[in-house]
Amino acid sequence: MTGTLFIVSAPSGAGKTSLVAALLDADPRVKLSVSFTTRAPRKGEVNGREYNFVTVDQFKRMRSRGEFLESAEVHGNFYGTSAKWINDQLAQGQDILLEIDWQGAAQVKQVCRDAALIFILPPSFDVLASRLKGRGTDSADVIAKRLAAAREEMAHVFDFDYVIINEDFDQAAQELAAVVVAERLKSARQTKRHRELIDDLAGRTTKPTH
Repeated sequence: MTGTLFIVSAPSGAGKTSLVAALLDADPRVKLSVSFTTRAPRKGEVNGREYNFVTVDQFKRMRSRGEFLESAEVHGNFYGTSAKWINDQLAQGQDILLEIDWQGAAQVKQVCRDAALIFILPPSFDVLASRLKGRGTDSADVIAKRLAAAREEMAHVFDFDYVIINEDFDQAAQELAAVVVAERLKSARQTKRHRELIDDLAGRTTKPTH
């Protein structure tokens, strides 16, 4: 049995983290991959829960050993996804969700061709700016850099399989959940998961004569 790999990307402030959290609460069949990062933990973050926090030297050694399915530098920090953990989970039939940027999504898609790529957009650039300012955690310079980066990130939306516009949170959450269900029901995935049943129903099973 093979699980499904979901990748969710978005510019900072689009609401990606909240939407992913809602999906995980609503669908216990989806497990979140915990990335490795060199950035410092924020208040309330726990090592191994939000991220696996490592030093730059540790990260570079892991990367040189080929331990990451994808890795990228974002806002001056390194992020990476464990290849072994992802492959082991998928082989056990577990659905996995990666919350990564467009660079990482492109890397993963090259290796996992059937991964489902989902991009979250804000309803407008003004709303995105307002959300970032409303956090009250970043300086004006940091916000300006994030907005500039957001323009570049959103230009890659055409590389994704699904696009969700997060104007109304409840609707966006429903749409994200719908994407997960739709991917699970694709013919190629269903025939893998239920090979014996489908072969039998299609008359392809050779039954014993005695």
